[in-house]
Formats: sequence, structure tokens, C-alpha cells
Amino acid sequence: MIADPQCVVLDCPDPQTLAEFYQSLLGGDVNHPDQRWALHDGWATLHTPSGLVLAFQRATEHQPPHWPDPARPQQFHLDFGVADLDQAQKDALAAGATLLDDGAEGRPWRVYADPAGHPFCLVRQ
Repeated sequence: MIADPQCVVLDCPDPQTLAEFYQSLLGGDVNHPDQRWALHDGWATLHTPSGLVLAFQRATEHQPPHWPDPARPQQFHLDFGVADLDQAQKDALAAGATLLDDGAEGRPWRVYADPAGHPFCLVRQ
């Protein structure tokens, strides 16, 4: 083994707002003090209850992906397990997510975009 994962970093126009959006989905602490990085206006973090750390860095020229358009691909996405997919969708939309694919074919997942345009999925557990 060469390394241990530290966090997943997402580029975005407003780090604090995106950290708070993901906090509304996942719980946890926004900008919890951590010796691994300094908190400032261009950087925010979310320490989730599961131990996952998401970080958000300001990218003033951020261009969100256009899912599923290959001309502006998603590059990566996050999957989050949920017990009740319909309720989770209501909560995610209320928090500021945008529905991209409702899984109409009976699939156990749906695709959304966060407020900065990054795709993520809610997956029925």
C-alpha cells in the first residue's frame, strides 16, 4: 500500500454553500478543525458520520458537467445509499438538488446534480 485516502475534493464556485448542501444530505460537521488542511474562503470540508470527508475548493471558472453529454462528461460521481428512495428524493430536492434521471425503468437508483452541477446518485439499499 502506498497511501490512505484523505478526502474527495470537488471543484465548485462556492465551497461553503456546497459543503452545507452535502451536510443536509449526509449529516456531519462542516469545517471541523483538521490538521491536514487549513480552512479559508476558498476551501470548505464536510466530515460525515461514516468517516468520509468531502472537501470543496473554489474554482472561479467552474464548468459543471452536462450529464450524460460526453462533450462535458461527469468525470466522477458520488453514490449514496438510502432506505427510502422517494423520501430521500424529496429531501434532496428540498436541499437544492436537481433531478437528472428519475430511474423510470424501475432501477433502484436516481441521478441528481448538486447545486454546482456535480452528478450524484441516490441508491436504494
